[in-house]
Amino acid sequence: MSLRERLTEEMTVAMKGKDDLRLSAIRLVRSAVKNREIDQKRELDDQGIAEVIASLAKQRRESIRLFREAGRNDLVEKEEKELAVLLAFLPQQLSREEVAELVLQAITESGARGAGDMGKVMKVLMPRVSGRADGKVVSEVVREKLV
Repeated sequence: MSLRERLTEEMTVAMKGKDDLRLSAIRLVRSAVKNREIDQKRELDDQGIAEVIASLAKQRRESIRLFREAGRNDLVEKEEKELAVLLAFLPQQLSREEVAELVLQAITESGARGAGDMGKVMKVLMPRVSGRADGKVVSEVVREKLV
């Protein structure tokens, strides 16, 4: 089942179950996917849809951080629930250790020697971790390994 079909099916289930939060999050994803398709003038495949979902998840994480700093626990809770819905549509996220292992492989393949070669490593690495790891974590691990 494609990711698009899964989103449609889950939206129907959320409507029938009167799960407003889940329904809202899924509609947000479908809307963002539609906007990206309009921008790119083509239909997105599963990888493209996963990238949109990962982007929305990243926005939720940032919102959670900002709401926590502002002491808005009510909004933190809502954003965390939405994030959980979004993550359910993404592949299993990689642990920091798994990312480190992939970083070491990418360093070897790219022949990187120091911090100046970070771009080479990221170019090799990002297709492997796209949608499965937060880009910020990936770049942190690459910096640690290249020093």
